[in-house]
Amino acid sequence: MSTTAAQTLAGQRVSTAGVVFFTASAATPLTVCAAIVTTGLAATGTLGLPLAFVIIAAVLAVFSVGYVAMARQVPNAGAFYTYVSLGLGRPAGVSASWIALLSYNTLQVGLYGAIGPALAPLLNKWFGLDLPWWVIALVAWVVVAVLGVRRIRNSARVLLVLLAAEVALVLLYTVANLANPAEGGPTLSGLAVGDLLGSGLGPLLGLAVLGFVGFEQSAVFSEQASPGAVRRATIICIGGLCALYTLSSWSTIQAAGPENVVAAAQASPAGVVFSLAEQNLGAWAAEAGQILLVTSVLAALISFHATCARYTFALGRDQVLPAALGRTTPRTGQPGAASLTQSALALLVIIAYAIGGWDPLTELFYIAGTAGALGVLMLLAATAFATVRFLRDNDEDTTTVHKIAPPIAAIAVTAILVLVVANYALLLGVPETSPLRWGIPILFAVVALGGVGYGLLLRRTRPQVYDAIGRGAGRVPVGAR
Repeated sequence: MSTTAAQTLAGQRVSTAGVVFFTASAATPLTVCAAIVTTGLAATGTLGLPLAFVIIAAVLAVFSVGYVAMARQVPNAGAFYTYVSLGLGRPAGVSASWIALLSYNTLQVGLYGAIGPALAPLLNKWFGLDLPWWVIALVAWVVVAVLGVRRIRNSARVLLVLLAAEVALVLLYTVANLANPAEGGPTLSGLAVGDLLGSGLGPLLGLAVLGFVGFEQSAVFSEQASPGAVRRATIICIGGLCALYTLSSWSTIQAAGPENVVAAAQASPAGVVFSLAEQNLGAWAAEAGQILLVTSVLAALISFHATCARYTFALGRDQVLPAALGRTTPRTGQPGAASLTQSALALLVIIAYAIGGWDPLTELFYIAGTAGALGVLMLLAATAFATVRFLRDNDEDTTTVHKIAPPIAAIAVTAILVLVVANYALLLGVPETSPLRWGIPILFAVVALGGVGYGLLLRRTRPQVYDAIGRGAGRVPVGAR
């Protein structure tokens, strides 16, 4: 199968900064620092999350060695799907594509459940408006849908402004916290090894992984950015988020007091960071944080939408999905049909939750986000093993680092995945007897097996399509598997 211009994304249109904006925005830094950190304190009763962020960042840095090396050799918007196809075989690649579609669409659509509850109180305070969450979600949906079909640089500019504002505020909060520590002054609480070990280890590592979900999206833009841009953006994203999360979470512990912060988080998980901001800086700082929490979610919606569209496009181009989804819009060079499909899916979910009257924050945002993060962790583990095999077989210039890092990453990511699944009820905030505790992991396992089965079906019934799996616009040669 040949690749036409209509099946090729607009190339070299995303700079290093642009890739950083997309990847870091997907991680929602302010949401992590204001919500995930305090949720972790409340749920586990331990202080080890700052150190957990450091450990996860180190694992992801090792993982990125092989990941970026593959992105350099195989620039493809399918990222995980492509790399698993080339490293572990086409049936495994189709399986990865199904998990990726489920994970990223779940993450993206779930965010609509957060933006309404976050903005509604502010609109009521400012204008006396009492809008239902779904009205706000639909307005956000329009913004995301429009940006999704326009030139990618338009989205990058929006993300630049939103990301810069939230990072600046997190840094301001951090400085204020450290300048106003609780009685006794700053301590190493939160960074000591003893704060991480014990029964809280698995949940804390799982929550830390949630904070970094999005960094891996750099490779999704490899067809529209130079290999150097992808490499630099990945390094900047992992290192920058690690520093931001570690300092912010540690400063929160110091300002609230190591003896008091757990109780404060359990009393009001979403209010601790903003209460400290009001105490240290004034009411304006707390309100600014609440505003930027809304824009943080909006930025993540834009970023995840772009990722979902590109995965769908890559699968359509390879005809694993309908071929119409694998075409770009001539004027913009963007995956128009795939973008509109993702928008339609999000609209259906918003309408369904509005009609059903379900709680958008707990039953859409939190459950969907935790489920999506599990899927991404599964993809990281599969991709880590795929890079081991691919670089061994295809990279003649493999360095010692490229030989050592991928196997270490594969073992480390798999160990974290096991810990997360073992403690999944705590991460979800449900009892061990809840159907969700095993229902979500089983769903992903079924989807993974279904993808393998479909890949094998394609090998038997549509060999031409099967042969093209994972090869994308570049049609990278790959042995039959």
